[in-house]
Amino acid sequence: MDAVQSSSQNDAARKAAIKLGFVIPVYNHGSTVGSVISSLAVYGRPIIVVDDGNDAANKKQIREAVDSCPLAVLVEREKNGGKGKAMMSGVLKARELGLTHAFQIDSDGQHDASRASFFIKAAEENPSCLICGTPVFDESVPLSRKKGREISNRWARFVSLSDEIVDAMCGFRIYPVEPYCRLLSCRAWVDARMGYDADILVHFVWSGVRIKSYPVRVTYPADGISNFRMVRDNIRISLSFTKLFFGMIVRLPLLAFRAICRRGTHG
Repeated sequence: MDAVQSSSQNDAARKAAIKLGFVIPVYNHGSTVGSVISSLAVYGRPIIVVDDGNDAANKKQIREAVDSCPLAVLVEREKNGGKGKAMMSGVLKARELGLTHAFQIDSDGQHDASRASFFIKAAEENPSCLICGTPVFDESVPLSRKKGREISNRWARFVSLSDEIVDAMCGFRIYPVEPYCRLLSCRAWVDARMGYDADILVHFVWSGVRIKSYPVRVTYPADGISNFRMVRDNIRISLSFTKLFFGMIVRLPLLAFRAICRRGTHG
């Protein structure tokens, strides 16, 4: 009985140690964000919705979705700045609300929101780590997106000198808020648009934050709205990794030392 009681007390202490909320960046997904909010409301945690400079029709849908959920808080950006800028605004709002962890989830409904409970538990058990989703795709995933993702993942592991990065592009992840805000205060040059997910992840690894990765199902609905522009965004992502390569060169001694230490620990 004492062991059971001690375990329960430890679980309660661990859960009390983190204050987590969701952050949903929204651009052109006013029609789907309502269902995403509803799927997250069951967890009883704050839901920060960031309107990233949407048009009038999307703004109306976003406001209606937020107004229908007592847990939801709306952050409005006047102009579209991209996913990265929207997430930065959302995480700053999370800090303002006293949250310690920000759970990023996309507004298009592609992620399996039922996995959130597992990810939250992982964050409670590893509060100093960045908890990352590793996508499990079905047959709906476009082959070009899958191949491009594999290339990005290899680059992310290379420029970070870390094999902890399993998937660099998944938008289903939990950030510890303070390390995130430290990156912002240091004016880290993080891509504001489609290169954001990989870019911020590499910066976290550079800063010494450990990564824990777990699977999450991802679907691509046939009638889904994508903000990804094949040529423009692939060029932007390539430029982002070029910048990260030079950032790696500057940090090479430290990154190499960490990599050697990790291998020694695992060995």
